[in-house]
Amino acid sequence: MVRFFRRKKKDEDDAPEEPGIEPDVAAASEDADKEAEADAPPPVDEAVERTRKTWFSRIGGIFKKGLSEELWEELEETLIAADTGVQTTLRILEEVRGRVDEGGIKDSAAALDILKDDLVDILEAPADSGRLWRNGDSGDSIPRPAVLLVVGVNGTGKTTSIAKLAHAYQSQGKKVILAAGDTFRAAAIEQLKQWGERIGTDVVAHKEGADPGAVVFDALVAAEKRGADVLIIDTAGRLHTKANLMQELSKIHRIIQRKVPDAPHEVLLVLDATTGQNAIHQAKYFTEAVGVTGVVLAKLDGTAKGGVIFSVCDQMNLPVRFVGTGERPQDLAPFKPREFVEALFSE
Repeated sequence: MVRFFRRKKKDEDDAPEEPGIEPDVAAASEDADKEAEADAPPPVDEAVERTRKTWFSRIGGIFKKGLSEELWEELEETLIAADTGVQTTLRILEEVRGRVDEGGIKDSAAALDILKDDLVDILEAPADSGRLWRNGDSGDSIPRPAVLLVVGVNGTGKTTSIAKLAHAYQSQGKKVILAAGDTFRAAAIEQLKQWGERIGTDVVAHKEGADPGAVVFDALVAAEKRGADVLIIDTAGRLHTKANLMQELSKIHRIIQRKVPDAPHEVLLVLDATTGQNAIHQAKYFTEAVGVTGVVLAKLDGTAKGGVIFSVCDQMNLPVRFVGTGERPQDLAPFKPREFVEALFSE
């Protein structure tokens, strides 16, 4: 049985990796030759460089001034400016100040460590959902084919993120099929086909303007007949405020379930990291429509306000699964909360 990515439990951090569990996005482009080494994906610390330099580096400077009321005021302003969100920022301040006061902490460096720990806790807090990436899942019950439904508004980088995820699976020798469920946007089908040719993945597609539900049904049949390990379904980008389009997305979800009752096994929402707090509204509407189970944060390398990731985890209780770190097929990184927070504060 094919095994897919699961997030580690905290006490598993030092345990040996079980082979084949996750789409090894970090190593998708690695090879012994120098050319592959040159194509290695940018690390997460490079992707968050703008956010770090613009906002989070300031936090380190704030704490160097020593603990004071002014520190907490500046910290509040900086977190909000980084798009962490008012509600989440106030929650962070209450938690960190409470722990500092309760512990009688006077050392600002120790207080900064408490802040980092709290930020990690926020990112680790969302409950596991879906079927593929649960904590502690041995992978024995993972379905084949695994069905991933990918949703999001226009322009988030959804199709590119799908290609990156498919590339990661393909690099592990898994058979992947893509479904061109975006039948409305001009050239969307052709774009997915081009990605399929580029990464060596089959694409099931109909003509432009076709019923996306029919495309999805045919893709499900093809995935079974061809012995695919993974089926990734693209959908038309739609504004979350357009009720009729959201209803259509719900229809696609029902068609999947009629063919495969326990699918989709994951519903990934692609969020554009540059959209700021609007991402919270998107997450709310898409979760109500199709039950989002995880987030792909795209274009993280293109924003100075990556703090929105804390709001998504805190307010929507959704786990971030992957982050986009560039434009190439291999530029997708598995999301690791501790690594992400440390990258934000690195000098």
